[in-house]
Amino acid sequence: MGASVLMQMLAGSTHAEDQRTKWQGVLEKPHHEPRAKRIIYLFMSGGPSQLDLFDYKPLLNTRNGEDLPESVRQGQRLTGMSANQARWPLAGSIFQFRQHGESQAWVSDLLPKTAQIVDELCFIKSLHTEAINHDPAITFFQTGSELAGRPSMGSWLSYGLGTMNENLPAFVVLISKDRIDQPLYARLWGNGFLPSVHQGVQFRSGKEPVLYLANPEGISTESRRGMLNRLAELHELEQQRTGDAEIAQRMAQYEMAYRMQASVPEVMDLNNESENVWKLYGPEAKIPGTFAANCLLARRLAERNVRFIQLYHPGWDHHGSLPSGIRKQCSDIDQATYALLTDLKQRGMLKDTLVVWGGEFGRTNYSQGKLTAKDYGRDHHPRCFTMWLAGAGVKPGMTYGSTDGFGYSVTENPVHVHDMQATILHLLGIDHEKLTYQHQGRYYRLTDVHGTVVKEILS
Repeated sequence: MGASVLMQMLAGSTHAEDQRTKWQGVLEKPHHEPRAKRIIYLFMSGGPSQLDLFDYKPLLNTRNGEDLPESVRQGQRLTGMSANQARWPLAGSIFQFRQHGESQAWVSDLLPKTAQIVDELCFIKSLHTEAINHDPAITFFQTGSELAGRPSMGSWLSYGLGTMNENLPAFVVLISKDRIDQPLYARLWGNGFLPSVHQGVQFRSGKEPVLYLANPEGISTESRRGMLNRLAELHELEQQRTGDAEIAQRMAQYEMAYRMQASVPEVMDLNNESENVWKLYGPEAKIPGTFAANCLLARRLAERNVRFIQLYHPGWDHHGSLPSGIRKQCSDIDQATYALLTDLKQRGMLKDTLVVWGGEFGRTNYSQGKLTAKDYGRDHHPRCFTMWLAGAGVKPGMTYGSTDGFGYSVTENPVHVHDMQATILHLLGIDHEKLTYQHQGRYYRLTDVHGTVVKEILS
């Protein structure tokens, strides 16, 4: 991954793709006026239970322990982890739900800080997807295809719009430490068949945030500068000889990595943050690699105009012991999420930053494994789940879409994964049908041949 730093695009390349305007992407300008300049995507890997967080279903509590009616399931597929259970007992949430804010949005008591900002959020309770297992479901959300090999959303944005800061990548990835329950592959932020300059760059906690960026022992900054100068001369001779535009592009990428030797330590240094900021984000923000620390870092990257900032927080795959597991997860994210949105708003950045929260699918309304008065698990459920958006171009204090009383199927305003992707691109000024790349004889796009912008949620 560290090698991809050397492949970050700079203006001035002679490749045909990079005959750019100030937007520095393949697009001379956005297809329409963008509402958002940047996106912070808080991806809850593993599939958080919408039924224990946002989608209040008192009917499940009333009928707790009863079998899932066949009239509700209607023969829909289940995973191999629960399909062979003798029965599927309905499991009402043990957590209390209350309505909050002027919008009267339902939030469980697992997220008391998030409940304070519901009037900033646009809940979409009618998401549905096609994949029922983690790998294809996460890949689908990130790339628009269940099959590996397609470009990720951040890569498409980098390809289309380029970078707003020539000293940092257009696409940065942050992963919470010590929470992995499902693997997160680098291809989830990969460039696929797009030029490798558009690959996401993972920033890590620890002494070396970007792998292989620092000079090796014994190599000074002056020595590195001299080496790049001489290398540029050799590349210029080779370009004159061959006419290969990729040579000039490659040299520009080396220069990008050289500048990142200064810009990355600066953005990772949190020592100048005020005491009010530390209080806002909470004590875990001082522990590198936590979700709270990554939220604070995301704000700093957004301040420096990194276009796409992806946070992964794994650990939501609660097939069993859901109550204890989800308490831990919510403790990780609640204050930090509240702090990030509050911080962005206080700095005047929420108006042009889009924040997205959600996972790859939802959880079942029945218990996987034994149901007791205080414990249950939930299997994967692709037919309905909840996400929220906030900030640039999104109606605040809104709930869009709904599910049936059992929390099993969408009943109003269904939103497919491709619809969500189309809407996100729209908010950044991109018509999802027009941003394409020719590969192996056909034109590809993030949304493939699908997707409709959810105009009802746009402000």
